[in-house]
Amino acid sequence: MKQYQGKTAVITGAASGFGREVARIAAARGMNLVLCDVQADALDQAAAEFAAYPLLTQLVDVSKAEQMDALAAAVKSRFGAPNFVFNNAGVGSGGLIWENSLADWEWVLGVNLMGVVHGIRLFTPMMLEAAAADPDFEGHIVNTASMAGLLNAPNMGVYNVSKHAVVALSETLFQDLALVTEQLHCSVLCPFFVPTGISQSHRNRPGELSSGRVTRSQMISQAMSDKAVSSGRVSAAQVAAMLFEAMDEERFYIFSHPQALASVQTRMEDVMQLRNPTDPFKDKPELGAKLRAALKG
Repeated sequence: MKQYQGKTAVITGAASGFGREVARIAAARGMNLVLCDVQADALDQAAAEFAAYPLLTQLVDVSKAEQMDALAAAVKSRFGAPNFVFNNAGVGSGGLIWENSLADWEWVLGVNLMGVVHGIRLFTPMMLEAAAADPDFEGHIVNTASMAGLLNAPNMGVYNVSKHAVVALSETLFQDLALVTEQLHCSVLCPFFVPTGISQSHRNRPGELSSGRVTRSQMISQAMSDKAVSSGRVSAAQVAAMLFEAMDEERFYIFSHPQALASVQTRMEDVMQLRNPTDPFKDKPELGAKLRAALKG
């Protein structure tokens, strides 16, 4: 995108983390803001911060089709077709993959994958219609995945699956848009460990999707995630700036930690050379030994 002033940004998961920081840059660039989140108190705080800007806020569980339908209708009524859609809401969960309950799968895939699906199915047609009517219309969709969408770290399978799906969905969206328009573009955001609220996302887990008994592997995964995320040295604000740089340049892949791509290369070499997946702890065997001991304990 080249012009932001007076354009409209729709941001899910807008009350904290990447969403809140992206909203700050969007506001600074003169955009209308549509902020939605599942956490009411945090959304109220965001609404207060951006009260001076053209603003629409809505309490939304992105996994719920009817709530996303209502959001899209409200956006169209208030601002018309959005120019920037940030499908960002996400949750984290881990544990040995066979220990994830049906509720775990429904919660994580509902938010991480279906939230993105709903954003694409609702806003892309609206943006394409606007582009067909106005040759100057510009649009960009950004989907939040993760480096977990390009790697397969052990003991966090349900999260890995959800994020791999978002990467595949985003790459397909890129190709599909290229078939029909030059006015809309998309990107996929693949952050590594960045201090956001995702490691504590269970605070917003719906009661009907309660996990029930928490297993040893899930407790271990939670502790490791808390430590890794909280110790991240790249901030959510820095990632938000990277996102806008990518939109300015119409660049698809957005990586918060490009150095992590070495592991992605190793995975691709595993595939190309038909070899078994490389031990993710080969460079830090002490961590692998510690995890194995804890899981067997």
